[in-house]
Amino acid sequence: MIMRYGVAVLSVAVALVLARLLEIYLVTAPVSLFLCAIILSGWIGGIRGGMLSAALSFLAFDYYFVTPLHTLVPAVNEVPRTTIFALSALFVGWLSAAQRSATESLRHARDQLSETVQELRRTNETLIAEDAERRRTAEALRQAQADLARVSRVTAMGELTASLAHEVNQPIAAAVINANSCSRWLAGDAPNMEEARAAAARIVQDGTRAAEIINRVGLLFKKGASERELVDVNDIIREMTVLLRNEAAQYQVSVRMELAPDLPRIMGDRVQLQQVMMNLIMNGIDAMKDVDGERELAVSSRQAEHEQLMVSVSDTGVGLPPQHDQIFKAFFTTKSHGIGMGLSISRSIIESHGGRLWASNSFPRGASFHIALPVLRAPELEAPVG
Repeated sequence: MIMRYGVAVLSVAVALVLARLLEIYLVTAPVSLFLCAIILSGWIGGIRGGMLSAALSFLAFDYYFVTPLHTLVPAVNEVPRTTIFALSALFVGWLSAAQRSATESLRHARDQLSETVQELRRTNETLIAEDAERRRTAEALRQAQADLARVSRVTAMGELTASLAHEVNQPIAAAVINANSCSRWLAGDAPNMEEARAAAARIVQDGTRAAEIINRVGLLFKKGASERELVDVNDIIREMTVLLRNEAAQYQVSVRMELAPDLPRIMGDRVQLQQVMMNLIMNGIDAMKDVDGERELAVSSRQAEHEQLMVSVSDTGVGLPPQHDQIFKAFFTTKSHGIGMGLSISRSIIESHGGRLWASNSFPRGASFHIALPVLRAPELEAPVG
């Protein structure tokens, strides 16, 4: 406040002194000196300083340079002159104060903009760091999920060791029998080449069958990146049904397949989809281990609406718990020997393929698990497979 009004008084005083000195030589008072004092006061003191400087300048001008001198009442012929000076002083004071206010506003806006830019830069750096951290976390989570899925597969395959040994042993035993038959057909005095050739062909078939079983088991143990390819869901169902056939027979479970012909292919990871079918079939078998009466596992596939195909796995077991949505949560299990990850992993796999996995109770007993998967839309890829 002292600065604002002090500049106004001081500047008018300096202008008055200079004007009085110059009046000696120039005869007429230099009005511009007072205007300069008003401009300076308005610039430094704002609108109040400018108006005070204008008022003081008018009084000094009227008192010292307007006739009659040394009085504040001008002569009639000096009224226009004093009026013009008063209006000019007010206008210049207001204009200088307005310019100062505009300059301050601009400087303040520039400072705010600079602060905003700095804040945005810091925010951007933070977002970049957070995004990098989120990517690393997502990659770590994806890797952990892949490792967990693999551990789940390995655990399940460990439980099926006896069944797998039986599945592999069957074609090997058949190959041995056919090899003995082939030797007998060739050992006679008149070798029966036709029968020996047929036995050799059966040996090849049995060896190929054993190799396919081992290859399917090896894929389920495989650790690696997800590989998407054109797959036939019916083939996956058949493969897992064959692989788990002995497990079903051990508990007197009959398996019935109702697979729709000409089912369109989907783009998916064969190993992951095999894991889902293995989990659902094993869960169905587990649910019927201790029930009385018919034990039937039904696996069906069909083409559904909205360019989707449906796969259902139904059993005649104990059914779902009351809050059956809980079964898809991690570590939730109704088995005494389970870890509660199979269905959670299965749902994650199906959702990563753009599909859905849900469960419902069957009538009169048992449970059904349903899978909906999108089929390929491109016409050249929608050709039906067997």
